[in-house]
Amino acid sequence: MSVSVVLFTSGLRLHDHPPLRAALRGGREVVPLFVRDRAVAAAGFAARNRQAFLADCLADLDAGLRERGGRLVVRSGDLVAEGCRVAAEARADTVHLAAGVSGFAARREVRLRRALRAAGPGLRVHEAVVNVVSPGAVTPGSSGHFAVFGPCVRRWSQQRPRPVPAAPRRVPVPGHLGSKPLPSRRGLPGVSPGLAAGGERRGEAAAVRLAARRPRRVRRPAGRPGRGRDLPPLPHLPFGSLSAVELVHRARRRGGAGTEAFVRQPAWRDFHRQVLAARPGASAADHRTRHDRWRRRGGVGRAGAPAPGRGGAG
Repeated sequence: MSVSVVLFTSGLRLHDHPPLRAALRGGREVVPLFVRDRAVAAAGFAARNRQAFLADCLADLDAGLRERGGRLVVRSGDLVAEGCRVAAEARADTVHLAAGVSGFAARREVRLRRALRAAGPGLRVHEAVVNVVSPGAVTPGSSGHFAVFGPCVRRWSQQRPRPVPAAPRRVPVPGHLGSKPLPSRRGLPGVSPGLAAGGERRGEAAAVRLAARRPRRVRRPAGRPGRGRDLPPLPHLPFGSLSAVELVHRARRRGGAGTEAFVRQPAWRDFHRQVLAARPGASAADHRTRHDRWRRRGGVGRAGAPAPGRGGAG
């Protein structure tokens, strides 16, 4: 029986996970792998709230896999080196990965592809796992990406999101692979008291509560996403513990006043991600530079975002 590795990065769920579904086709054994990548910590994204939310997501992902006869394999170190090592240990023929949009993700994919090519397994990258519409799927005629939200969302709204696959009933995992312990939010210092709990089940519960609300019309300035109560549960979207594609499908099935304002929220997120895919430097530089120096003066907050003028971790 052939074996595939599924590298979980920002799609930390079982429901609506195309890489996992593709790996399971044909009765394959699958290695669900998460690597605690030291490069992420070095880039400043191992902030306290992120670590706590991530720990919740991984614990929930592991619990869901165990209910299906599997488990999450956790390793630490360089993602490329550990991914290749696990693929060799499992004698895998394919590694599946959700496509990213940042410069970091693009460089990581190139490194991983080269390393796997030398080692033997192939790499299959899946689009529209963390986005509703993949970057590059909608573009203006004059350039490779939209720079203004209004024209982008009009073209984006014409796209039909991909179907939503159900969570698999079983995930057979090779038993001989070693794993590091799961991280835990317990004992992490400085976590915000009101930080939401992470994980697919909690994200799903938040989405169900949101769908049960009576939709209402939301006023918004031109060219801006809708504002008001009917917003997606955003803390779960960056980690992929909730599917943006499924949120859009649910909202459109529900219909009614406020639906368009709701759907514009993931559209706004996709807009920024297509900008980032086309201009990786946008994560650290102004789109139209004014030579601001605030990033140099500030520190990093609990969620990993720059904290202007604080001079240290917020």
